[in-house]
Amino acid sequence: MNREDLDRLCVDTIRFLAVDTIQKADSGHPGLPLDAAPMAYVLWTRFLRHDPNDPTWWDRDRFVLSAGHGSALLYALLHLTGYDLPMEELKRFRQWDSRTPGHPEYGRSAGVDATTGPLGQGLSNALGMAMAEAHLAARYNRPGFDVFDHRTYVLASDGDLMEGVASEASSLAGHYRLGKLVVLYDDNHVTLSGSTPITFTEDVARRYEAYGWHVQRVEDGNDLPEIDVALERATDEATRPSLIMVRTEIGYGSPHKEGTFAAHGSPLGPDEVAATKRNLGWPEDARFFVPDEAAAHLGSAVARGGELHRKWQDLFDDYGREHGDLAREIGRRFQGRLPDGWTEDLPRFDADAKGLATRKSAGAVLQSIASRVVEVVGGSGDLDPSTHTKLAEEGDFESPDREHADVQGAAGGHWGYDGRNVHFGVREHAMAAAVNGMAYHGGFVPFGATFLAFSDYMRPAIRLAALSELRCIFVFTHDSIALGEDGPTHQSVGQLASLRAIPNLLVIRPGDANEVRVAWQVAMEQTSRPVTLVLTRQAVPTLDRARFATADGLRRGAYVLNPDDAGGRDPEVILMATGSEVSLIVAAAQRLRDSGVRVRLVSMPCWELFEEQDADYRERVLPARVTARVAVEAASPMGWGHYVGSRGAVIAVNRFGASAPGEVVMREYGFTPEHVVRRAREVMDS
Repeated sequence: MNREDLDRLCVDTIRFLAVDTIQKADSGHPGLPLDAAPMAYVLWTRFLRHDPNDPTWWDRDRFVLSAGHGSALLYALLHLTGYDLPMEELKRFRQWDSRTPGHPEYGRSAGVDATTGPLGQGLSNALGMAMAEAHLAARYNRPGFDVFDHRTYVLASDGDLMEGVASEASSLAGHYRLGKLVVLYDDNHVTLSGSTPITFTEDVARRYEAYGWHVQRVEDGNDLPEIDVALERATDEATRPSLIMVRTEIGYGSPHKEGTFAAHGSPLGPDEVAATKRNLGWPEDARFFVPDEAAAHLGSAVARGGELHRKWQDLFDDYGREHGDLAREIGRRFQGRLPDGWTEDLPRFDADAKGLATRKSAGAVLQSIASRVVEVVGGSGDLDPSTHTKLAEEGDFESPDREHADVQGAAGGHWGYDGRNVHFGVREHAMAAAVNGMAYHGGFVPFGATFLAFSDYMRPAIRLAALSELRCIFVFTHDSIALGEDGPTHQSVGQLASLRAIPNLLVIRPGDANEVRVAWQVAMEQTSRPVTLVLTRQAVPTLDRARFATADGLRRGAYVLNPDDAGGRDPEVILMATGSEVSLIVAAAQRLRDSGVRVRLVSMPCWELFEEQDADYRERVLPARVTARVAVEAASPMGWGHYVGSRGAVIAVNRFGASAPGEVVMREYGFTPEHVVRRAREVMDS
């Protein structure tokens, strides 16, 4: 069989393995696998550096199917190139507990580098992956030892390029000159509900050229040599990310659905599957058919990838002999282990009635952590002076080729891909998706920071971080109506409840500087879930831990601040709070105690951690027999009913904030010791 015939056989094998996978499930998206199989085939057999026997090889190329609805294409590729994805799993596509879910899920199938499906996210994750490679190469490569030298490839759809997050990410990728980022654009002019001319008529090529990308066109998506040439040029391009626009026909080969939106999101149907196979010269009655020649050729990825990996391992072994400390640091990073002694210099804060804004104490803790944990890399959405997340003396992540002498905000002249401060600009959504990409890549504990109100811009990416069990940290400051004069546009109300509703996400709102220290420790120790740190703009008192329980109680989500105050008797009322309102219930409790009331104070910085404690501990903190309870939080009351019960009360915010000095807003909304005392007496008397 000549090369041209073998190529066509392999492409059609990929196509019809995907089509049969979808048809058996009677669910899925056949359009993209039929039209994008040629470009995927060229990429996976001639360019992608990967080892099917070790899908986590540190220096492998990353492949992101941003058009995650085409998952059957990816599963066919993984199966045919030798990954641990047996045919039986393809036959269980979209079924309960299969390794072939409807959209790719990181960690469920070997070889899936990112969870995709919500359009635009995968391309934006790829930004973070490319940033990760650039940073690691700049930090660790030495003459003769390019131990990090890989690319990030993306297969994206029209829908991906319509999403705003992709525009944010593409703009930033062009700014950073990430030449190892290559996007194959499946330009089939069709979306789920119609053709693109009804909504998407911009000049995509000129848009990406304006972003600073290298743009090419392939006019025929079945022209393998042209795809090959375009990918070769893209890999030769060193200083610009590449967009390859491949003109395709969705549902290629389907006699009645090719080129129409009917091919996008529904199985072809038995008759159309047969007609498509007949049209492309494939055995009509064959199901899940893999010709021997195609199996051998596509399966050669195992030997080829093993050899690439072996050569790299030899290089890394030699590198370790000459640069042992660096090699050990790389290993530790990719194994997810924190360095010994990383907590030794964490600041401890003395009791102080005036105290600190928790954003400021968090900044001090972060500086200490970053000085010892080099994998902490991140930045903010143009808010470093407000979020206190700039890493001192760690330099700015930036293209070393870019002129920067007159740029304000640069980190003392240290400017390059080895910088650890990422300037995301006012691109919160892309920031979160790129943070996820760095976490997907491995070797990082990445973070992104902005105001809590703007977490709404980031929510889709945060949700995917939780779904994918990613190790990343989102820092949110200016956390309530106490923000003050900026008014309701910047004051969060419902965001805490919204974040708490996301499974597998830790939401931590520490109450003072020492809780902040423990919160950062908890965040750093998580390896399979993201963490949000929710912090104040205004100063809050630093509690006297000689009088109150140690802040280490935060590790259990909620804890009794004053365990000895009741003299061994049950409290008459329980006051509970998070964040800045902890000091408020402390002040209210003093007034109640002065009148002879036994009060229990409970700091509840993290509901999720509290719910993970055993029932005995939860009962000790919130005994069921004490039904007089008041919860205080300057946010939506949603969720507090679970803790205060039917007799309890919640002092919270049920409307938007207002523009005035923060202390005035808090007073007008009832966040005063007097109001807390009044509500406590009401629940005690009820």
